[in-house]
Amino acid sequence: MLKVLVVWVINALALLTVAYVMPGIAVASFATALVAALVLGLVNAVIRPVLVLLTLPVTIVTLGLFIFAINGLLFWFVGSFIQGFVVSGFWAGVFGAIVYSLVSWALSSLVFEEKKY
Repeated sequence: MLKVLVVWVINALALLTVAYVMPGIAVASFATALVAALVLGLVNAVIRPVLVLLTLPVTIVTLGLFIFAINGLLFWFVGSFIQGFVVSGFWAGVFGAIVYSLVSWALSSLVFEEKKY
């Protein structure tokens, strides 16, 4: 349970970092980042797999690049209904989702070090 809470805070910090780095994305407060990180996690766990399955032919034709469009649309979608979390457009959503995943991965790898044998 503690690991889930730590990952949630890491994702909120990653979202704040994205808002600081990307000009088209804004987060009003840390509480807003927590809510947005929670909703992004739920959307990525529930809606994203369905969209990936439905758009599988397009994804195959584009050699997987359409996944970036799906991630950007979902990032933009979450920004459209959470007050205090603003994503200004599709491209801001695409690049914001890329930066968000990279920062979240980097922070998670710093906090949760894997033992190498």
